[in-house]
Amino acid sequence: MTGTLAAVGAGLAVIGAGLGIGRIGGSAMDAIARQPEAYSKIQLAMIISAALIEGAALFAIVVAMIG
Repeated sequence: MTGTLAAVGAGLAVIGAGLGIGRIGGSAMDAIARQPEAYSKIQLAMIISAALIEGAALFAIVVAMIG
């Protein structure tokens, strides 16, 4: 039973991270379409945000597997 709950927790973390990164990517593309000259700043902010989300998701997966 515990393994099943860990798998559900890990799955929810992955789904949340995927949705978050997808939303960041979509918003970044909208921003670049509006202001192409700000491409490098938008890209940098997007990469940093995606990395933070990935880190939080990895932490959530580890906690789900341990707990």
